[in-house]
Amino acid sequence: MNEALPDVPEVRVVGLPQLTSGFDLVERLDLPMHLKVHGPLEPMGGEQLAQLSERISLKGRGGAGFPFHKKLRSVAEAAIKRGVRPVVVVNGSEDEPACRKDTVMINRAPHLILDGALLVAEALGARTLVVGVTRESTQRSMEAALAERGLTNRRGATIRARVQRNPVRMVTGAAASLVRSIDGGPAIPPGRKTSASQNGVGGAPTLLSNAETFAQLAIGARIGAERYGNTGLYDEPGTVMLTVSGAVARPMVIEAPTGVPLRYILQLAGAPPVPQGVLTGGYHGKWIDAATVNEAVVSRNSLDAVGGALGAGAIMPISMSTCPLGESLRVAQWLAEESAGQCGPCYLGLPAAARGMEDILNGGGPAALEALKQVANSVKRRGACSHPDGSAMFLESTIKAFTDDLAAHVLGNGCGRPVEGVLPLFEGGQLPTGIPGGQAEQDQGPSRQKIFVDWTLCRGHGLCADILPEVFELGADGFPTVAQAQVPRYAEAKALRAVRRCPALALRLEEDTRGAAPRQNLPAVREGRGRRALGSGR
Repeated sequence: MNEALPDVPEVRVVGLPQLTSGFDLVERLDLPMHLKVHGPLEPMGGEQLAQLSERISLKGRGGAGFPFHKKLRSVAEAAIKRGVRPVVVVNGSEDEPACRKDTVMINRAPHLILDGALLVAEALGARTLVVGVTRESTQRSMEAALAERGLTNRRGATIRARVQRNPVRMVTGAAASLVRSIDGGPAIPPGRKTSASQNGVGGAPTLLSNAETFAQLAIGARIGAERYGNTGLYDEPGTVMLTVSGAVARPMVIEAPTGVPLRYILQLAGAPPVPQGVLTGGYHGKWIDAATVNEAVVSRNSLDAVGGALGAGAIMPISMSTCPLGESLRVAQWLAEESAGQCGPCYLGLPAAARGMEDILNGGGPAALEALKQVANSVKRRGACSHPDGSAMFLESTIKAFTDDLAAHVLGNGCGRPVEGVLPLFEGGQLPTGIPGGQAEQDQGPSRQKIFVDWTLCRGHGLCADILPEVFELGADGFPTVAQAQVPRYAEAKALRAVRRCPALALRLEEDTRGAAPRQNLPAVREGRGRRALGSGR
């Protein structure tokens, strides 16, 4: 079994370093060493900064790849229109088990990230800077970097800066989750589509971008667009940070110019000469097969063209000796466990998809394959965040990339290969979550309360969706789309309120006592109790 990656794995460079300059000199560049390596950085006006971002084709490096200059202009226009100061947020919440590039940058070059963030804050007139992290090591490094610059969160400071520590969970890294946690809520999506650029931290326009993105901006501002464009491809200049793990001799983070052949990156990490497949872009990414690996180069456009994804820069090959469907099942089960428990497509759909993959491996035949396809398709574009979409994309890519193995399992007795467990996962599904400075752990994730809909009583009043949107969504017929769901811990009180206010008395709460003693903080109805206790909460 492949162990979880360390916070700071080995770092390698292809060509001349940019983001990783100075890594050969010290383990961490404090402020004096940072200035010796990179030199000072002059402030820039807002439009000047936007033009630079556009000329170097800077896109978000957290996975979505949104053009940075558009985000910058959008925040500036919203702030001017409303007459409020915007907020700048650095997203260093790297919560995929196979991603470490941002963690490496925060631990070893925090001031390069702060350079970019402060450049943006100065250009926008922002007076608040927040850095979101999820690991103890990144919290320590970034808090030390703020102290080295004399940045504090005290009132009266020119720029109030602080670190927001959240739990290590897949959904924590979503922009909406980070904004919500900064405002004092749980680090999970709010259950509705929001735009941080228009309505972010404290309701103010917020420029939120990935840690590497700010570091890339700082490099571009120092050397200028022309020199920046001398590295990498013409349409995607510069370097990218990649995390290479899976079936490799040496898991590592690599800084490489765009345009480098993907097979060369794999060779650096000691991957098999002919991998069975390579998962690109992380666990919300896509598989490419062995033949395609030789065609791909490291760039967003190239990987998209061959059916892969750059995403957050995670690259994971697997060898010919392991079952690719079994490897994907492990990931699918982990993705299902990472649900925020807010909506049916995620809370119910992802576990169903994982069970569908398991049915295929257990000889379920064509019916199991068809069921998996239907479930994967049904969760897309229906979730409260992008987690169901990314998970469905991963599953559909698995089916498409490994057709021979799929046929062996669906039509025969299986591929005969073991599951080696080479794709890194956190032990037990997720890392322990000590969260000093963040939302308390007991407020995160699902509780032991489950809410049920009695279809014989439900009349489609819709109050449940108004009171508890984290769980209930109304279908086209006006009725809830789920019959039962786990209640997030932070929403237990709202769940009880929904039960009490349902005009048709069609809702009930029950406590799942399997494997643990029942909790007593909410009234719970057990087997044999009547509806009166349910509706009244007594």
